[in-house]
Amino acid sequence: MNLPNKITTSRFFITVIFVVVMLWEFPHHYSVAAALFFLGGLSDIADGEIARRRNLKTDFGVLMDPLIDKIMVCAGFIMLIAAPTPPAMAQAIAALGLPHWLQIPGPTLLMPAWMVIIIVARELAITGLRLLAANNQVVLAAESIGKRKTNLQVTAVIAILICVSYPDWGAGARSFFDAKVGVLPWSLWFTLLVTWAAVALTMVSGIHYLWGNRALFLKDM
Repeated sequence: MNLPNKITTSRFFITVIFVVVMLWEFPHHYSVAAALFFLGGLSDIADGEIARRRNLKTDFGVLMDPLIDKIMVCAGFIMLIAAPTPPAMAQAIAALGLPHWLQIPGPTLLMPAWMVIIIVARELAITGLRLLAANNQVVLAAESIGKRKTNLQVTAVIAILICVSYPDWGAGARSFFDAKVGVLPWSLWFTLLVTWAAVALTMVSGIHYLWGNRALFLKDM
């Protein structure tokens, strides 16, 4: 197994540890979870960059890299559904006057379930398309729009976890992340915008991928 494939495989184990950390409510576990997810995101950049520079692309990498990305991203968002929103954060978001289902983080939980359903459904649909392609001896490589989508998704999960974590990082961190732009701290504005962007690009990239490869499934319908 070459180096990029080892890095890709390690991301799966990082995801497993992330899930355990999210479930195990020890002090500062959200901070540790954010660091793990950041490490997973870096590994995603590293394996692709090394594979391109050293010409180490393999069918394993082409297939498993996006699949493990999906596992990591889905695990991240699913774990956020079950994570409670700190009351102070919920009150700050509520100041925007948005309906509860549009608030990120939400009034009680960090992620609205409907957003996670869209993300997971898209990833399952594309995974099914890849399996169909593999059955036809075709390997579907990741496209640039899919990579940008993944980057936004990873950024959204990290941003949400940081928003929950930074009050424990000391006065300096609180002063930095609490700096207000209008009615909200900039960190919450950033989290709100990047999460909405991730969900929107998830839908757009899913439609793009299915339409671009429609010949794979239309011929069997």
